[in-house]
Order: sequence, then structure tokens, then C-alpha cells
Amino acid sequence: MTLKNEKLSNDLFHSIRKDVLTHWETGKDVNFDEAVTYQKSISNKKRFSTKLDEADAQNRTLTQPRAGVALPDQLVELLHHLEDEGEADLLPTTIDSYTRHNRYQEAQVGIDESIKNGRSMLNGFPAVNFGVHVCRDVTSALKSPVQVRHGTPDARLLTEISIAGGFTSYEGGGISYNIPYAKKHPLDKTIYDWQYCDRLIGLYEEAGVTINREPFGPLTGTLVPPCISNAVAIIEALLAAAQGCKHITVGYGQCGNLVQDVAAIKSLREQTEHYLAAHGFADVKVSTVFHQWMGGFPQDESKAFGVISWGAAAAALSCATKVIVKSPHEAMGIPTKEANAAGLKATKQVVSMLTDQQLLSLQDVNNECDIIKEEVRLIMDKTLALGGGDIAIGTVRAFEAGIIDVPFAPSMFNAGKILPARDDVGAVRLLEYANLPFSQSIKDFHRSKLEARGKTERRKVSFQMVIDDIYAIGRGHLVGRP
Repeated sequence: MTLKNEKLSNDLFHSIRKDVLTHWETGKDVNFDEAVTYQKSISNKKRFSTKLDEADAQNRTLTQPRAGVALPDQLVELLHHLEDEGEADLLPTTIDSYTRHNRYQEAQVGIDESIKNGRSMLNGFPAVNFGVHVCRDVTSALKSPVQVRHGTPDARLLTEISIAGGFTSYEGGGISYNIPYAKKHPLDKTIYDWQYCDRLIGLYEEAGVTINREPFGPLTGTLVPPCISNAVAIIEALLAAAQGCKHITVGYGQCGNLVQDVAAIKSLREQTEHYLAAHGFADVKVSTVFHQWMGGFPQDESKAFGVISWGAAAAALSCATKVIVKSPHEAMGIPTKEANAAGLKATKQVVSMLTDQQLLSLQDVNNECDIIKEEVRLIMDKTLALGGGDIAIGTVRAFEAGIIDVPFAPSMFNAGKILPARDDVGAVRLLEYANLPFSQSIKDFHRSKLEARGKTERRKVSFQMVIDDIYAIGRGHLVGRP
């Protein structure tokens, strides 16, 4: 394995593919040419990229839930409920945890137990086990475009079956589906494996089929500074584009301060387009996704709806192309279809009311944009320098050096030395910068913001603020005051 940010050659891709399709028995049913023909038969109304393009052109924010169960007929029933009762614009299929870790035999046990018990015994849909034709049964039964969402470090076989199975959007990346999800997967290996996934989608593109690609923006979803998540999203967009992907949705997880959230989405779109163009990928279409709050939720349903509605407002006011919606049962585990639909309808109501409003030109937003962009630029410059201009090599070295550092991630290949905390108005700042390549003026900015909070709370800036902030929203606040 030689990692470079270069398009995999056809010979190399097909030599890897012979092995990938033998990882589970359903791989034998994948035929690329036949799959291209099937994808071309899918109506534009059910194609993810088309619907996202239309939303951007009309300045609308689309709604999309998370959802997945073990058995195909129950999955179709669930997704029908979400598009009909929940009024979802876009649909997901969340993959089960065994499949995410390539443990297909255990996924099969889960399928058998689900059939025996008459209800899902898995926390998602085992697409690899069911294979191409069952996936087509699912996607063809729905009116809306369907995306695969998962969390898989080695997603090569899942990608093959999903796209051949009629899904028109695919989430994840070699960084975002490793560092926040896994402990022992080497970063160079997952980036390499995801180059295969992106090259496959690039081959579909070359055959006339556009598959939307979406790096996972929120990372750990816990007080992640916008500069970190934005830098990772930009890197994964560059990695995907190098393999031929032409339609990329970059994402961001809500932090909670409205000005910072709007600025994060604005700067993410602008800088992604800038870096793609600078590296020769100006023909790539960029859209954005805003993830509603990923941290702890209130157990009280009414309070949970408040958190959901706040996320909906931030998504709409930032002009995000779509918003990933939470449910009022978030604190209690996997939601019922009714609870999931309720979260969707609450979000749709807020988004619809704010369709003609945005905060992108607000001076405070622009000021915050300038900070985020400068932080991202410093991280990207150092990462590219470490790789001698190659973003794939540079990313591995940047993680090794702590130049990119994701807070609260389980991966042993992540430094885990930075500490985020909220400032006095709830924006996420840095208490500890560790090895992030920031200028002294940027460091002074973060310190001054946290000291202003300390003065308000009459306490020293310390790790206790981090702890307090992690639990704050679940307890009814944004900033974790004493």
C-alpha cells in the first residue's frame, strides 16, 4: 500500500476489487455495467444530487432524519412513515454496527433473531448481508432519494452493494469514519480503503451516473471547534474529488451559538470551493449539511423539541442545503417512528418559516467567519507542507503531529490533547491548543474569550468548564455555568 492523493489506476482498482467482492457471498451479485444501467433507470426525482441542486438553487433547506432497522419490509414501512407523516425531503438507511465492523456473520445472526422475534434486533440495516437485489427492493419502494449512512472504517464492500442497490448518496470518509468511531484502525489504511470507495463512485460518474458523496461533518459531535471539523471536511472533499467524485456535501455539527454556527457553514462552503478549485477540481458541485445538536439531550420531550427547533433555525439561517434531524427521544435511545416523524415536522415548520431569512451578511457572522477561515488556513497550510503538497500523506502526518486533533475521539492515531470550552456567549473556543498551528494572535483571541467567561462566572478558566459544558444542554442551558 502506497498512499498518495492520486486517482487509483484501473489496474490497481480492479485488482483490489477482485478481493473486495469475495468478503461476503453477496459480493458475487455485483455487476458494474448492469448496476450503471439500473442507476440510470432511477428517476431524477429520486436522485440525491438533483434534489440537493434544486434546493440550493431555490435557497431551501431540506430535511433528512436518521433511521434504520434490520428487516427490509420493516425498513420500508419506517421510511414510508418518515416521508409521508414526517414530511422528510430526503431519506436515510442507517447501517447496523456489525456491518460497520465487517462482522457479517454476526449480522446474519441478528437478521435471524429479528425474523424470529418479529422486530429489529440490530441497530440498523445489514445491507451487505441482504445484497444488491434486496437493497433495490427498499430504494425502489420509496418516493424520495435514499442515502446510506453508517460509520465504517473499511466500507468497500458496503459501497459496492449500496450503489449497485440503488442508493444515490453515500456518507463517510477515511478520516471521519475512523478517528471518531474506531480505536485501532491506522489512518493511512482507512484513507486508502476510502480511496477505493471514492474511485468506485468516480467510475459511476464517468459512466454517466452522479452519486452524491458526503463526508461526516460532526466528527465526535462534542464541542468540536469549527476549524477542526471544517478542515477535515475540506480534506475529505479533496480526497474524494481526486478519485473522480463530482458532487460533494460537506457537513458541520451544531455547536449551539447561532453566530458561530452560521459562520461555520458559510466559511465551510466558501473554503471547500476555494481548495477544490485551487487543486484543479473547480467542476465539483458543493452543497452543505447542518447536523442538529449531537450531544446530550434533555429527557423531557418538550425540552428536546426546543433543542431540535434551535437546530432547525440555525440550519435555515445559515442557508444549509439540508439539515439532519434529531428526535425528541434522543436521550432515551432509538426513537419510535412516531417520535422521529415528530422531530422532522417540528424542523420542517421552523425551516419553512425562515425560508426568506438568513444571517450570512451579519457583521458578527463575518467576523466569526474571518476567525474560522484563518484557523482552517493555518491547519491546511501546515498539513499540505507536511505532505510535500500531497493532502493524503500530509493528513496522516498532521494527525501524528497533532496539527489536526479531534477532541474526545477514541482513536489511538489521534493526539487527543486539545481541550474545547464555551466562551461567555456559548461559542466553542480552545482552552488548550496543544500542537494546533495557530498564530499568537489566534491563541490570544481564544484565551481572551474564555477569560471573559471566567470573569462573569467569578472562577478561573479551567478543565471544569469543559465538563460543565458537555452536560449543559441536557440540563437546560448552553453554557455550563457553576
